[in-house]
Amino acid sequence: MKLRLWPKGLIGQLVFAVAVMLFVAQAINFVLLSRGMRQQSLAHGGGMAVARIIDAIERDRRGDFGPPRNERERHEARERAQKLVISDQRPPMPAGAVRVPDLAAYVEGLLGETNIPAAMVDAWALPPRDRRRLRRPAYPDRAVIVVAEVDGRYFAVRTRIAAGGTRLQGFLVWQTLSLYLLLLVPIMLIAWRAARPLRDLTRAARANPALRDAEPLEEEGPSDVRELIGAFNAYRGRISTMLSDKDRMLGAVGHDLRTPLASLRVRVEAVEDDRLRDKMIASIEEMTAMLTDILALARSGAGTEAQERIPLHELIGELAADYQERGQDVAVGDMAGAIVVARPMLLKRALRNLTDNAVAYGVRARLSVRVEHGRAMIIVSDDGPGLAEVQIRTLIEPFARGEQSRNRATGGAGLGLSIARDIAEGEGGTLTLSNRAVGGLDAVIALPVLP
Repeated sequence: MKLRLWPKGLIGQLVFAVAVMLFVAQAINFVLLSRGMRQQSLAHGGGMAVARIIDAIERDRRGDFGPPRNERERHEARERAQKLVISDQRPPMPAGAVRVPDLAAYVEGLLGETNIPAAMVDAWALPPRDRRRLRRPAYPDRAVIVVAEVDGRYFAVRTRIAAGGTRLQGFLVWQTLSLYLLLLVPIMLIAWRAARPLRDLTRAARANPALRDAEPLEEEGPSDVRELIGAFNAYRGRISTMLSDKDRMLGAVGHDLRTPLASLRVRVEAVEDDRLRDKMIASIEEMTAMLTDILALARSGAGTEAQERIPLHELIGELAADYQERGQDVAVGDMAGAIVVARPMLLKRALRNLTDNAVAYGVRARLSVRVEHGRAMIIVSDDGPGLAEVQIRTLIEPFARGEQSRNRATGGAGLGLSIARDIAEGEGGTLTLSNRAVGGLDAVIALPVLP
């Protein structure tokens, strides 16, 4: 499974980007502060060591390290012995000590700046004797011995440097957490304020534009988002107006066409030639049926019917009973107790179109319902030969027929599946066709199910 680090949503992307940039900035800050504290530590410890080495060199050249003459000089000699050792042999490195090359290089540079050339400079960090005692000071440090060879003499002095950046690390951790709290929380609030109306806008854009009773979205959020919502509301209003004009035009066309067809039917009845009269009547009826289908396709999903809670087992039971009363082989299979919100007459029209196809081309129809992933699957199955993949993709389009002739005795106008698809999509669902493994075809209308 592919690991996805970059979030998909607006809030997640903003929070993730700011969190990463804060982390990078704090990491750079930590590196710079660590280097600065390291230089400060070297300057402090190295400066003390250089001062003591220079003082020891001058006093050694003057011969001030003679035998003590009184108690005060003996006390100073004891303290000096703890912090300064002068010998002709290089002092050995104590056990457990660790070399500090940075401090040695720093001390060598300072000695060079004071015109005291050192043949060799080395530095050792001594191990702490009592770790518990070293945790108490606010700024823990470690004892360091710096050895410098000047004029053939070895001067070993004792100094102290900072032990590490534990305090700095703790400070930066708390600083980073504080920055996250101060920055990410407002960013999350701002992003949520922008993302919530965008989610509402997305749901409204996915809804069926033929639903005329949809209320305008509330214009909220940042100014850019409010302008977008306002433009969407105006755009949807224009669509609703055009659809209403289309319905009025279709109603007028249907009325104007049905009237002359009915008049023509009356006149045809006066034709004496029975064979000619029957052909003319059949043509008129075919034109009337095709006109009805075209108007049904154009108006699918429009209508003024209100949505209702529909128990699917009741609706499908009534539908199957109607077909059985007419002597057609339509039965009810497994029925899950699902309830959907839809317009009953439109949903029944879609199921009638699918059932008519199943009876006409697949010998018989079987209606069943199952629930999968929060959707009610209304399945119309038949025992026909099934369809090729190309036919499954094309038959759902208007005027597409599996039987290529235009004779309505062998098939309709090719609008039944298109009407069923438009109705399903108008109710927030989908229509899919698929071949069964045991033979036959499944036409499935999937609708959101109520909990």
